[in-house]
Amino acid sequence: MHVKLADESVCIGPPPAAESYLNIPRLLAACEITGADAIHPGYGFLSENARFAEILEEHGITFIGPTSEHIRIMGDKIQAKETAKQLGIPVVPGSDGAITNEVQAQRVAKSIGFPVLVKAAAGGGGRGMKVARTAEDLDIALKTARAEAKAAFGDDSVYLEKYLSHPRHIEIQVFGDGKGNAIHLGERDCSLQRRHQKVLEEAPSPALNAEARDKIGMTVARAMQKIKYRGAGTVEFLYEDGEFYFIEMNTRLQVEHPVTEMITGLDLVLEQIRIAAGHPLSLTQEEVTFSGHAIECRICAENPTTFRPSPGRITYWHPPGGLGVRVDSGAYQGYRIPPNYDSLIGKLIVAGKNRNECLMRLRRCLSEFVIDGIETTIPLFTELVRHPDIANGTYDIHWLERHLGLKG
Repeated sequence: MHVKLADESVCIGPPPAAESYLNIPRLLAACEITGADAIHPGYGFLSENARFAEILEEHGITFIGPTSEHIRIMGDKIQAKETAKQLGIPVVPGSDGAITNEVQAQRVAKSIGFPVLVKAAAGGGGRGMKVARTAEDLDIALKTARAEAKAAFGDDSVYLEKYLSHPRHIEIQVFGDGKGNAIHLGERDCSLQRRHQKVLEEAPSPALNAEARDKIGMTVARAMQKIKYRGAGTVEFLYEDGEFYFIEMNTRLQVEHPVTEMITGLDLVLEQIRIAAGHPLSLTQEEVTFSGHAIECRICAENPTTFRPSPGRITYWHPPGGLGVRVDSGAYQGYRIPPNYDSLIGKLIVAGKNRNECLMRLRRCLSEFVIDGIETTIPLFTELVRHPDIANGTYDIHWLERHLGLKG
């Protein structure tokens, strides 16, 4: 769809990402051919690649995102955690750096207490992440996490964190202008996850009140001011028993950014482009207002029970509409979903005056959303939004896996 809507398109290679969307010389060639002076990296592929940002700078092309330095610092989970501590952001108890051997791992795990989480330093998307519930589990968790990390990221460095038993996943949306000014745009609750991958997101969080929101939001905004952060960023936390614990920072736009747009009335992509062009932030912290509630469902081309990918041709496409309803998708009737990329084919975002109205509208939209020819996760969401725990907002990051009967 994006190609059909564009004024001009350039072929950057065949479908495999390594030969196209991850091929930096071909992306530079596309800029040269079209005369483009900026690149928006989206939220996948090279969006958090520090070297890509550097290369663009060297060629006089604006990277619509943070500096390569900030991408590099926050891209390494160990360095990011240390930076967060220095900036006054609360962190999860864990190892001070990479774990180099099993003896060290056992010593750290004993000091913070089991269960512990083994995490890839260069990880993301739930890869290179394993839970060790006892000392006997730790060695195999280390080996498995290292192997996954090496295969996915080319780096087998891992570290340990305390595994919290019933936390929520709360992330704070921030914006900086690169000149020392930064604001926060509230939080998103992304606690409904399957194997560390987000499934549904909402804003504001049912678990936070205005005081907690303002406190953690201002802590993060002040930290971004100190490092003169530029552009959009998301600082992610685990939240349990009234305490926030930093886990990572994403130096890019998030898949779930539309829920923030729905409750603030701001266009986050426009703000990214303005800042990249050298303009200051378009508003101050005092001018940020929150109104209503918004929820996003990630519609994927997957079996709703087994989550097996379901590429193929869409034979019928009928998205819902109406007040407070937004569907972000490049799919359409007749489109053939390729097997080469992520299974996400659309985002259904619904807003209401309050959470109850939002849920009622979401239930209606899910019943009207028709996609034929492939399997999708719409039936899963139809079930979830009618569950009492979801309706009451009483869920944590382990809730969905328990509900689905999956092992943690």
